[in-house]
Amino acid sequence: MTDIPLTAPRPRRLTWRRVVVAALVLSLVGVPLGGVAVATDTLGAGDLFERAVARIDRILAGPVPDRPAPATIIIETPDETDEPEPTATPIPSPSATPVAGASQIPTPIPAPTATPVPTPARVPVDLDIVTDHEAVFAHELKVTWCAPAGVQMTLAVLGLADTSNAFQRELQSRVHEWESLTDSRDGLWGPSAMALALEDYGALGYEVRGYKTRQGALRDAAKAIMKTGSPVILLAWRGAHTWVMTGFRADADPAVFSNARINGAYVLDPWYPDVSSIWGASDPPGTYQNNAEMERNYLPWKRPEGKYPERDGLFISVVPTVKVGAAR
Repeated sequence: MTDIPLTAPRPRRLTWRRVVVAALVLSLVGVPLGGVAVATDTLGAGDLFERAVARIDRILAGPVPDRPAPATIIIETPDETDEPEPTATPIPSPSATPVAGASQIPTPIPAPTATPVPTPARVPVDLDIVTDHEAVFAHELKVTWCAPAGVQMTLAVLGLADTSNAFQRELQSRVHEWESLTDSRDGLWGPSAMALALEDYGALGYEVRGYKTRQGALRDAAKAIMKTGSPVILLAWRGAHTWVMTGFRADADPAVFSNARINGAYVLDPWYPDVSSIWGASDPPGTYQNNAEMERNYLPWKRPEGKYPERDGLFISVVPTVKVGAAR
């Protein structure tokens, strides 16, 4: 996931190593800009440099391994199927009227009437499992590092990692252990690699899931957060970016009402505080993203590097299935 748009991030520190490598990289990609332009991000040169370095790193690592990876599990939700809700078929009671020529059947004793179960109240839900978003937030150190930053924040929420630059670099340095061709055609991070990374650091039970509708994806994410107490990773920007969902607002409890509507989500965006020329300004940690923002950012998977039969056209997320503290 390296097709990040040009941005206006903070100025980068100028070093001789970066100047030399920048000159080499920029000459290879045909960008006539010097080392100072890279260091000061003139006309987006710094971002071009970082993306070019990421591509060269991919080339130097050799072919993307064609090995098994966690598959995308397609989740059918109630608003995605035309099947009616099952209804009980009434069973006729035996007649108490004698039938000519038949043995007399005693009148059956009516079964005791079951006590009606009260219908749960349909009340709004506002839930966020994180109280201090700044404490678990990690900015992506490079424009192509939203995935390790997202994994890092997920682990931080679960108390399994810190938010240091050193740990994010450690995650990035291990990506070749988890990458696979089916997960990311251009290598490095995909949602399956994220699930494997989470597992290696003690966050067991994360699954890559696909949904036909945004509402189905958000409802399933909300239920998973309630059940496990763990955050969900959303693949935003058609799969090019990572958001960590820590909570939601809904018009009813999604664990009780299958048609509960999720109105928005609380999100940790590793892009903050940078600004994208395509997606606009990023929001501070823990910002509530309403339905309009979810429609603008959380879009069906569509990657420029090739086809993904399991994911194309679906809303993708990495979802917890194990309760916090269990099997860790």
